[in-house]
Amino acid sequence: MSARSVRTLIVAGLSVVALAACTSNTPEAEETSNAPANSGAAAGKNDEPGQKVRIGFSAPAADHGWMGAITKATQAEAKKYSDVELIVAEGTNDVNLQISQVETFINQKVDAIVLLPFDGAALTPVATKAMEAGITVVNVDREFDSPFAARTTILGDNYGMGRSAGTYVCQQLKDKKDSVIAEIAGIDSLPLTQDRSRGFKEALTDCGLKVSNRVAAEFTVESGEKAAANLLQAAPKIDAIWNHDDDQGVGVMAAIKNSGRKEFFVVGGAGSANVMRDIKSGNSLLKATVIYPSTQGADGVRLARLLVQKKALTDLVEVEVPRTIQLYAPVVTKDNVDQYLPTAFES
Repeated sequence: MSARSVRTLIVAGLSVVALAACTSNTPEAEETSNAPANSGAAAGKNDEPGQKVRIGFSAPAADHGWMGAITKATQAEAKKYSDVELIVAEGTNDVNLQISQVETFINQKVDAIVLLPFDGAALTPVATKAMEAGITVVNVDREFDSPFAARTTILGDNYGMGRSAGTYVCQQLKDKKDSVIAEIAGIDSLPLTQDRSRGFKEALTDCGLKVSNRVAAEFTVESGEKAAANLLQAAPKIDAIWNHDDDQGVGVMAAIKNSGRKEFFVVGGAGSANVMRDIKSGNSLLKATVIYPSTQGADGVRLARLLVQKKALTDLVEVEVPRTIQLYAPVVTKDNVDQYLPTAFES
């Protein structure tokens, strides 16, 4: 997950829903489109079969629910298009092996590469090599070190997750200035965790609250349970907990259940389906989760196809696909959970 969202160009108003709309094929959309005739982006035209596009896809190993969902959604999206051939490399956390995978795509002369790098800096040189070979590279989630390594970068918003979670907590606690807020972070050494915590802290500051108790886990069920148990022992009173990651949240909720405590509410992070189901039931301390989209690879396939076929996003006047797209971090509650469940991942 990217750690540099603050430095990226945020395309206002462009979310997962907007990306889905970029391939509208309704007659009404075609009649009202203002896209230039030579843009190839007229509404209703983007989904029509066109030039064959061979796309190579590489991502880290699916050792986390969110990462597994990335690959699954990417493959499902590619199958929707008769003009897309997706070549999927085996997921790996070995940087050298992933570099080799991209080298193979270059030798195969694919039209595009959708790449979620295990390490953005380490994959930058080979991604740049692909671009120099005339291959369109779409960088997903973890940014490269050079703007020349990709034509387009699609990101989640780690800082925005923290802001969204903090804003929700503020809304729920309102004027209770003595509220005790707890935070269960991910891996503290990662910039993405630092961004999430910074956003959370700043949102709370805006409403006069602060984080009173904080522990860090490691994005696993086991670490989540251990960190939450330590937190609960250290804090005899809590009003709200924000847990950064719904996968580690399985362990967090197990620790909470074992403690027997119920005086607080919990906000999740990343947006897993099991958390959303708990929210929908209304019988859980989980009242909300903040989405970090697992659709980024799927969106990468769509963007790669549009770029190779020289099309654009129909919901923009601009006739080119944007250089950077940052997806929104919405809060999912019982009121809107049905909107987000279909694209949620399983923890």
